[in-house]
Amino acid sequence: MGLQRIMVTNAKGGCGKTTITTNIASYYARLGKNVRLFDHDSQGSSLAWINRRPEDAAPITGVDASKNSDHRLTRSWQLRVPPETDVALIDSPAGTDITELTSLFQQNDSVLIPVLPSPIDIHATAHFIKALLTTGRARKKMIRLAVVANRVRKNTLMYHSLERFLFGLNIPFIASLRDTQLYARAIELGIGVQEMSTSRSKVDKEQWAPIIRWLDTPVMNEPAPVTRLFDRYEQ
Repeated sequence: MGLQRIMVTNAKGGCGKTTITTNIASYYARLGKNVRLFDHDSQGSSLAWINRRPEDAAPITGVDASKNSDHRLTRSWQLRVPPETDVALIDSPAGTDITELTSLFQQNDSVLIPVLPSPIDIHATAHFIKALLTTGRARKKMIRLAVVANRVRKNTLMYHSLERFLFGLNIPFIASLRDTQLYARAIELGIGVQEMSTSRSKVDKEQWAPIIRWLDTPVMNEPAPVTRLFDRYEQ
């Protein structure tokens, strides 16, 4: 299997992009993969997480992609992916212009969009996905797209509303991650939930299984269709 490129993105801030990115990174690093994480967010949360990783944890290379920290290097050289890299992860910033965002896409990218169960997040995500799917460059380059419900509490009216929205997108809705402090603890420790050995993390590891299955499924050259349900959530 060649280089695997995974982008975690959403124009809406606070939806858990860093949580998703760091947990994917730690999962593949534990498998012995050479993982390179490009943090495009100026806050540098993913890089801070890497810096907190224990010495005995599987190594992950972090790249500050939010700026050119070394003016002696060109931007393209700074963002290069060395040939020994197995997995390249892109943690995109919130509020990025859609044209700037799609310029990061490359052929065979897997794009994950986390969304929270709130009316504001549903509305913003609907607008964001529609912009992606109706932008020519995105439709040409972005091979596949999936959505992950994040910080959910099932059996609530808001979660059921989110489910109806996601199932109506005609885009893979691959997992729901529960609202738990374990993710905050993992970020604090510089690890992922897959690296936790407590019994409390068992359910979270199980919730990640469909995400990993989707990421490891060979990419098919079939662009995601545009759904007519967007109009309802953009009004």
